[in-house]
Amino acid sequence: MSLHKLTLCELQRKFTAGEVTAKEIVRAYFLRIGQVEPKVKAYVTTQKEQAMVDAAALDDSLKGWRKTQPMMGMPLAIKDNLCTEGVTTTCSSRMLQNFVPPYDATVIAKLRAQGYLLLGKTNLDEFAMGSSTENSAFGPSRNPWNLQCVPGGSSGGSAAAVAADECAAALGSDTGGSIRQPAAFCGVVGLKPTYGRVSRYGLIAFASSLDQIGPITKDVADAAFLLGVIAGHDPMDSTSADVPVPDYTKALKKKDLKKLKVGIPTEFFAEGLDPEVEQAVRAAIEELKSLGGEIKEIQLPRTDAAVAVYYVIATAEASSNLARFDGVKFGLRSKDTKDLLDLYTKTRQEGFGPEVKRRIMLGTYALSSGYYDAYYGKAQAVRTLIRQDFDAAFKEVDLIVTPVTPTPAFTLGEKSEDPLQMYLSDIFTISVNLAGLPAIALPCGFSKAGLPIGLQLIGRAFQEDTLLRAAHAYEQATQWRAKKPAIR
Repeated sequence: MSLHKLTLCELQRKFTAGEVTAKEIVRAYFLRIGQVEPKVKAYVTTQKEQAMVDAAALDDSLKGWRKTQPMMGMPLAIKDNLCTEGVTTTCSSRMLQNFVPPYDATVIAKLRAQGYLLLGKTNLDEFAMGSSTENSAFGPSRNPWNLQCVPGGSSGGSAAAVAADECAAALGSDTGGSIRQPAAFCGVVGLKPTYGRVSRYGLIAFASSLDQIGPITKDVADAAFLLGVIAGHDPMDSTSADVPVPDYTKALKKKDLKKLKVGIPTEFFAEGLDPEVEQAVRAAIEELKSLGGEIKEIQLPRTDAAVAVYYVIATAEASSNLARFDGVKFGLRSKDTKDLLDLYTKTRQEGFGPEVKRRIMLGTYALSSGYYDAYYGKAQAVRTLIRQDFDAAFKEVDLIVTPVTPTPAFTLGEKSEDPLQMYLSDIFTISVNLAGLPAIALPCGFSKAGLPIGLQLIGRAFQEDTLLRAAHAYEQATQWRAKKPAIR
């Protein structure tokens, strides 16, 4: 089997056993990237020369003995809003197109300490604001299952790279579904950890109370493996939770859902859900039942408020976070300006794209004098109610099952002129971020057009092991993971 087709865990076992060298791994992946990247456009930048240098050094250091660390020699792609020391980090924005961070994000430092291999930085919606990767200043990525369709967003490049076998696994970030939605569209696994489980230090902020970093992988075992590497408390992040990190791979040993109660929220199966998506998710629920799960209908009554709450809170925090991009200290600086105000104005006009400008304006309005209490304050109050809905549900069940998206992947350009329709593509994922809970997306079927359909499992805070156990049991009982796109 070609190396690029292996899962992360399979590749790791081969490398640890000395069956393959780091240089062979890098060559195999860049051969694959050369074959499909012109069509998929998953990467903003690739690191072939440096990856070969790092791989050679790694092979030399292992001569005569094979004491390796879990991520040693593993070829990963990193979403381009995570700071990588010495490697351009653009957020797919003209504002940062030449920005080279002087430090690594904590998750990157953890991977680097174990000897991972950086293949490149992946495309995203500018500053992670979008659901299709069409908002990138460098052009859209494409869905490997149908190159005329979007890969989802904002981590569309990461999901497309994993689906197209252009990396063994990838990291993304999830503010309102930006790991899970593209994972569903591209037929791979995407895990959004509990808020605070993974350090956000070095993640270029969009909405600080919602952002979370997580893995995008070929299967559930890889997600468990990679989460174990990047999770943990970090004093550099004040929101990082000081809670123990279990061995997530041990949770995969149970092959059933016995003693697990699975909640099905009626609000997620309402008008607007594509019939093919509903059919696939309903079939998946029956499979979970056959695996021993006790299925129970539940209510999450404030679900209909989630989109409005999210787009007040997220835009308000974006307005605050993006105020730092003013042309003074780093990033783009407009030329031929008359004074400081002119510098600010022209830099932000030239550096930000339309969607980022839209969200900054919405957020600035929500935070403005006289409107703060009416919008931001009220949204935070309803956010608390949404969290309370989940707390009440988790007194009755161990897991909650929903669709990931209302439809399969849509075509490029289909929703780019209608921001509201684009925002609604995250309707099933954003409440998880508002509540700070963990959730995983994995394949559960295909549409008649051959596009993947995703299943979402939501768990209690810091109980990713339960999520992974259930997701792995379902994955092993079905064959969806075996299907691969034939890129044409």
